[in-house]
Amino acid sequence: MKKRSPLLALLLLLSGACAWAQAQAPAAVPAAAPAAAPPEKADDRLPKQELTGQILYQFLLGEIATRRGQYPLAAAALLDLANTTRDPRIARRAADVAYHSRQHEVALDAARLWLSLEPESQQARQMQSTLLLSSGRIDELAASLAPDLARAVPDAGETLLKLARAFARYSDKKALHQLFNQLTQPYLELAEARYVRAQAELGIGDIARAGSEIDQALALRPNWDAAALFKAELLPKGVARIDFLKTWLEANPGTQDVRLAYARSLVGEKRYEDARVEFRRLLAANPESPEMLYAVGILALQVNDATEAEQQLRRYVGVGRGDVNPARFYLGQIAEQTGRPEEAIGWYDQVAAGEHLMQARVRAAQILLRQNKLDEARARLAAARGIEPDDPRLVIAESQLLRDAGRHADAYAFLIAELEARPDDVDLLYETALAAEKLGNLDVMERHLLRVIALNPDSATGYNALGYSFADRNIRLDEAAQLIDKAVALKPDDAAILDSKGWVLFRQGNLRGALEYLHKAFSKMPDGEIAAHLGEVLWALDRRDEALAVWREAAKSHPNNEVLTSTIKRFVP
Repeated sequence: MKKRSPLLALLLLLSGACAWAQAQAPAAVPAAAPAAAPPEKADDRLPKQELTGQILYQFLLGEIATRRGQYPLAAAALLDLANTTRDPRIARRAADVAYHSRQHEVALDAARLWLSLEPESQQARQMQSTLLLSSGRIDELAASLAPDLARAVPDAGETLLKLARAFARYSDKKALHQLFNQLTQPYLELAEARYVRAQAELGIGDIARAGSEIDQALALRPNWDAAALFKAELLPKGVARIDFLKTWLEANPGTQDVRLAYARSLVGEKRYEDARVEFRRLLAANPESPEMLYAVGILALQVNDATEAEQQLRRYVGVGRGDVNPARFYLGQIAEQTGRPEEAIGWYDQVAAGEHLMQARVRAAQILLRQNKLDEARARLAAARGIEPDDPRLVIAESQLLRDAGRHADAYAFLIAELEARPDDVDLLYETALAAEKLGNLDVMERHLLRVIALNPDSATGYNALGYSFADRNIRLDEAAQLIDKAVALKPDDAAILDSKGWVLFRQGNLRGALEYLHKAFSKMPDGEIAAHLGEVLWALDRRDEALAVWREAAKSHPNNEVLTSTIKRFVP
């Protein structure tokens, strides 16, 4: 008598026969089922087949054709075998091969067979749904999903949300819109159905109808945070969104996700103190949350509350989850600003990676320079250059250390040596030009700045530096004005460039125009040099009390600014 056995045994037998072809299997098509120990008792749901030569031949034909890239032949052979054996595993294999080789009609036939043989298989149902959707058979897909929704009552709303999530990545939003309009039609009294419709409307870009649907969802379920967040995203950033979230939170104060969205919206509008209040509430509810600790700390920095900023950032670092390097950097800044230089260096040294790494190394070196430890400061920067040898910021930082120490010739020589290795580095050219100006090498300065402009025609700093150098020396004023105007066109809100514009107008005798630009520059950046220029223009306009007030206030913040100090001495001996 011929032996009858489950088809699983046949697959295990054939997996050895097909092993020789494994190396040729294309990545896009899944391999046959891996070998595994057969169960002691066959699953009664699987058909038992007589192991015939025809079955063996047909299975081998499908698998070998798959390995050789002959996908139409492989899919046809496997689908025919699945129809013959009525085995869901063979149907699945046929569907996989056809789907991954883009034979969607064959894949759909195989998926239908697979689902009929294994009705509880979510994989089979998902493949069939995907294929129906991709082929535009929306009515058929809706008809196939509708019974599942009907059986899901009273949880039809949650089932709709799950379906929407399952199809969220599908690119044809018009097809999804059609599908979910059909599926949700019997359930429009459910907030979830309205929410899904709102998503579908947004997918096709109809914001007005999306807003209408989400409003109906909120009318049906007023305290639903997901719907409130969706509604907020539809509103324009700014007052409208903030007002909606604030009003909703007044009725639903315990909702954390919406409060977080509200707090972030306040940050986006630079309402830092209001945002800090909301993040403090979130932190009170989640005292060990790294996100909340960090947010409260950073917002405290924004409103100049160094005490709370340090407290919360220390807690954040102590929790040890997430990237703590930015917090270490900010803690270094706080320690530096509050007169604890050694502690600041310690925090800067703990910055181990990320965008603040090199800045931390530079700031530590600057602290050492203020302690008259120039050699140690330079050694630190040299060590940092060993980590990032191509980072021009470190070269520039070292040259600035030398300039700040009054060693202008050494700074210039150092930059010239670096420039030999990288003659077209715009940042190095610019810095070398400034160093040359300090030594009175004005021809060198002009040559380097012209090279900066040639290499980067959109270099606002290049145009500004060259134009300002002419204006400051009161030479070539027409050319200076043209250069500075180019810089203004490129960066109309840059304080340093606005200062240059005011200064060249002053040199040209346009005192009213100069005052306008210098006031604007000083409001953006109350720098010592801008204060010097603003005061001089006020003095020239015979507004001497105002000039003195500007200079005295600026001198408190910038006692060592050379331009400010020399200007005050010229007018107030």
